[in-house]
Amino acid sequence: MNQNNLKGIILAGGSGSRLAPLTNSLSKQLLPVYDKPMIYYPLSTLMLMGVKDILLITTSRDQSLFKNLLGTGENFGIKISYEVQEEPKGVPQAFLLAEKFIGNSKVVLILGDNIFYGHDLTNQLVNAASKDCDATIFAYRVQDPSRFGIINFNKDNIPTYIEEKPKASKSDFAITGIYIYKSNVVEYAKNLKPSERGELEITDLNNIYMKAKNLNVEILGRGIAWLDTGTFESLQDASFFIKTLEMRQGLKIGCPEEIAWRLNYIDDRKFGDISRKYIKSPYGNYLKKILKEKK
Repeated sequence: MNQNNLKGIILAGGSGSRLAPLTNSLSKQLLPVYDKPMIYYPLSTLMLMGVKDILLITTSRDQSLFKNLLGTGENFGIKISYEVQEEPKGVPQAFLLAEKFIGNSKVVLILGDNIFYGHDLTNQLVNAASKDCDATIFAYRVQDPSRFGIINFNKDNIPTYIEEKPKASKSDFAITGIYIYKSNVVEYAKNLKPSERGELEITDLNNIYMKAKNLNVEILGRGIAWLDTGTFESLQDASFFIKTLEMRQGLKIGCPEEIAWRLNYIDDRKFGDISRKYIKSPYGNYLKKILKEKK
């Protein structure tokens, strides 16, 4: 599972204005989704893909808070570095900020407010990353296409064009907040022009790959959940979703310490030390419980 040449980026910048006043003094990605900070979920997705070198892009205001929570990634057996996004200028700006970090590696970028969950999701992500294509995006069927970037297909199911929040669309497949690119994404991002709203658009970037016939589109099936937690309603819905699954199964979703332990990134002793750190919370009790079950 280890993707040695695959690096990860979590984009956790922006002002989170749709969640004000909660975000007036705290990053949206540090808000709780049930029993964990939101950032734990995209971090867990990357870790399950085998990504061990991750760059977290956030604001100058919030960087110290993320560092206090995640540190260097040592507790998860991975490496986490940080970059400041002074002003949000669109998703492709992340590749400009991460140019040195990316180098010649393939990179997977995930938005910090996106949660993915489902059977066989990890295998699909890993298989997609292993394909020799310049760009891969992930599409998901939605009920209201007018709220999303929508990808259209011809009669042979070949992607033809992407529309941003169309009023009327022939397709109901939205582009989700996870993208995989070869290192040439940096040069393509450098050549993008800001849109009318003054940002570099991820749609424009993906259209470059599509026109060159270098864009792979993976469909996330009905057994997979994709949650965007950018509004009060969707944040609450995500919390209920996570709570329901965890209470029913007795297992945690988006728990990076457990993932690191099960992937042998950290040993039993390290895992036990972490569980004792949180021993006064149900989170710590859960870590202690699964370690005990192994023994």
